[in-house]
Amino acid sequence: MNQRPGNQLFDAYFTARDMRDVFCDQGRVQAMLDFEAALARAEARVGLIPQTAVAPIEAACQAGHFDFAALGEAIATAGNSAIPLVKALGKQIAAQDAEAERYVHLGATSQDVMDSGLVLQLRRALELIDSDLAQLGQTLATQAQRYVATPLAGRTWLQHATPVTLGMKIAGWLGAVTRSRQRLQELKPRLLVLQFGGASGTLAALGDQAMPIALALAEELQLTLPDQPWHTQRDRLVEFGSVLGLIAGSLGKLGRDISLLMQTEAGEVFEPSAPGKGGSSTMPHKRNPVGAAVLIGAATRIPGLLSTLFSAMPQEHERSLGLWHAEWETLPEICCLVSGSLKQALLVTQGLEVDAERMARNLDLTQGLVLAEAVSIVLAQRVGRDTAHHLLEQCCKRAVAEQRHLRAVLGDEPQVTAELSAVELDHLLDPAHYLGQARTWVERAVAEHSALTA
Repeated sequence: MNQRPGNQLFDAYFTARDMRDVFCDQGRVQAMLDFEAALARAEARVGLIPQTAVAPIEAACQAGHFDFAALGEAIATAGNSAIPLVKALGKQIAAQDAEAERYVHLGATSQDVMDSGLVLQLRRALELIDSDLAQLGQTLATQAQRYVATPLAGRTWLQHATPVTLGMKIAGWLGAVTRSRQRLQELKPRLLVLQFGGASGTLAALGDQAMPIALALAEELQLTLPDQPWHTQRDRLVEFGSVLGLIAGSLGKLGRDISLLMQTEAGEVFEPSAPGKGGSSTMPHKRNPVGAAVLIGAATRIPGLLSTLFSAMPQEHERSLGLWHAEWETLPEICCLVSGSLKQALLVTQGLEVDAERMARNLDLTQGLVLAEAVSIVLAQRVGRDTAHHLLEQCCKRAVAEQRHLRAVLGDEPQVTAELSAVELDHLLDPAHYLGQARTWVERAVAEHSALTA
């Protein structure tokens, strides 16, 4: 009866298909129906409803049996998706077993169905995100080790600073991914919990059987039973959204770095090429960072969506008007945006194209100035810090004014040559000899990733 809704034009670009499947209409409805089927099983286990009612209820709890267009129209009147779904479910069951229909949705409220269904969706979303993060982490670990000793210009305030290595830069991306994976693991026990409170959170309709049913229902859905229902306590969902926001921001940083390294003036690192990828409708020569654009776009959009989740936290009393409604599409959209960002990050990092020769040429664009610090530090130990700093500052100005390499200027400066030999100067002005702890940072980032993955 129902076909998978057509994707929006931009879905394939900004969202991973498997994540959209989680949050499409079919995914939403099936998650709520999974709750209803589990509720019937739990209540039968406790003896509240007859065991014979379970099979007819379970048989009807298949999303493919329902008309999503009709449900959508009914939601506009009902005010939420559970009310018309439960009515339609009852009709489905009654057509086969009128007796079983009496026991559908017994003791639950609409928000129990929707929130628990959402948690089931989020569990799958979390699995997808964690899997992609683990794969991305492994890719970054491999690339960081591959380029651990490949020098390139460090850049501060968008200007050349001292040399770093490409491996060190990638290790920075890796560290952020590892921390995000740690955060997801830490929040799982708080997020993956049942919502079951009935009309006002007391489960009064179930009497003395309320707690046994709640425990059985949590077990059926493989969720934890929380200390109490959380109809208007939304911190769990906002925490998850916040961690997704951190993931998006970290991936945005990765995308920003790559897009800057792809600039014509830099030309050091590139997204992998493919037919038709990154082209222009009018300029045949263009090679645009289309993957990085998704990473930056998601990092830009998600903070606004997060602000909606935070704004919706002060919900009224035992059930909210409007604030709860504001969440319905917000958190799923964040999940979808992060999924698309992760897919693009994997494509970009797995096929990185690196021009080490261009990096070396760019390092020399300032004709040795980026290594002035290296000379100054060694010279300071022989003539004092202030003297060395002032002397190197003057030599740098002279090198710029005369358009000469700093090595040549230093070689002509008696105060320098009196302290440093030609061999020492050559060594100090070689970027490969001024990489500090770059290798150590890579090793530490890779070790932390490996420890989490083991």
